[in-house]
Amino acid sequence: MGVYAEHLLPRVIDKVMDTKHSRSIRSRVCAGLSGEVLELGSGSGHNLAHVPAGVTRLWTVEPSSTSRRLAEPRVKTSQIPVASGGTDGRYLTMDDGSVDTVLSTWTLCTIPDPLVALAEVRRVLTDGGRFHFVEHGCSPDARVARWQHRLSPVQRRLAGGCNLDRPIASLITDAGLRIEQLDTYYADGEPKPWSYTFEGLARPD
Repeated sequence: MGVYAEHLLPRVIDKVMDTKHSRSIRSRVCAGLSGEVLELGSGSGHNLAHVPAGVTRLWTVEPSSTSRRLAEPRVKTSQIPVASGGTDGRYLTMDDGSVDTVLSTWTLCTIPDPLVALAEVRRVLTDGGRFHFVEHGCSPDARVARWQHRLSPVQRRLAGGCNLDRPIASLITDAGLRIEQLDTYYADGEPKPWSYTFEGLARPD
């Protein structure tokens, strides 16, 4: 990775993704987490402040060494035990059926093969496990989707591989997860190609 991708971009994301709006969403998505939890794309640890006391351990998966360093102060002050679950969501180190809950907040847009990562989520979840997620992706509005398709190549180069146009709900169900709750909306105050949001809960099918 270059200096921009490895050192500068994680610091920008750390700031950009810590807003009043994003904190409100994180609080909703983290509600109900319990037991052994695996977090895909844990970044610089912004979700730690929202993880409830019912979590016995949080396993974090994060490819960026800079983001992991930025997370260290938050990990040190967390009341929840935190351990590394690896650096690549496509190759989770956890055993089959060993995780009660998986958490993903604005992560599936950047994983090179999200379907493989979601199949790994399905593999490590217990039979009664849950997948809590909030992601941005392809809008059902054809005009917005056309712009997303046009802008995604530039977005990927500037934002660490982030795609604007992934069909989040279809990816989740294609991986063998059943969506039980789903809210979709454009995030307030953000341009539509960047802000169509999928927020919900899924379980192994």
